[in-house]
Amino acid sequence: MIGLGRMARALLLPLIEQGKFLPENIFGVVGQEASVSQSLSRLPKGVKVVSSNQQEALNVWRAPIQLLAVKPQNLDSVALKAAAAKDDFDLETKPLLVSLLAGVTVRQLQLAFPNHLCVRAVVNTPALVKAGLTALSWGEGLTNERRLLVRTLFDPISEVWELSEDRLDAFLALTSSGPAYVALIVEALADGAVASGLTRELSYDLAVKTLSGTSLLLNKQNLHPGELKDMVASPAGTTIAALRHLEKRGLRSALMEAVLIAAERSREMSSRLE
Repeated sequence: MIGLGRMARALLLPLIEQGKFLPENIFGVVGQEASVSQSLSRLPKGVKVVSSNQQEALNVWRAPIQLLAVKPQNLDSVALKAAAAKDDFDLETKPLLVSLLAGVTVRQLQLAFPNHLCVRAVVNTPALVKAGLTALSWGEGLTNERRLLVRTLFDPISEVWELSEDRLDAFLALTSSGPAYVALIVEALADGAVASGLTRELSYDLAVKTLSGTSLLLNKQNLHPGELKDMVASPAGTTIAALRHLEKRGLRSALMEAVLIAAERSREMSSRLE
């Protein structure tokens, strides 16, 4: 584990809980000495964690599976440490590097880590509560066995898709940025309920439950969103009046554009690292 932030821990803990990895077989590296004790307090006993400035940190590059979860701007410095470690360790088979770095393409990973088999993973924040969505894009040279292994890393916290890299920007714009759009909508709906006379606490609770219940209904009954909208909007009723207002204000168009803009921004971030 190179980096032990919230998402890395969310991925790691269920794997330990399910017995897929033993704590004593997990080795983590964090950026600062002060982060070592904090990370250890959040992980099961037996997991080893050191700071990146310790000589022992180079041992992380011996591992057959390496999860890269640092900030994208730290990619170059981490790659230099991996290259330095290669001089010390002559591994018979290339280790597997699974990257969670936003905006870093498989090609960029393979250039930075030529002694690894590289995988790019895009995971969204609901993975923190085991309700995530993950897309995987494969680098060169991965066998079906290795691909299956990578999928098993993410299965406990998310549904998993295998996508070509040219589709990851759209996946990220919808699933990774999407929770922020949804949170904004929930907040706005709750504000409307407060303005209509409900308490703040009740408004937030009802807005969240309305959203989760609607998502569950769409999923469980395999309904098209338009079909559910028509079920709720009776002639000359409250819902159709509100929908008319939303259409006038361009809600549908604004959300479509938000996804397109996020996807384009993701492409820009990747190109800047070239």
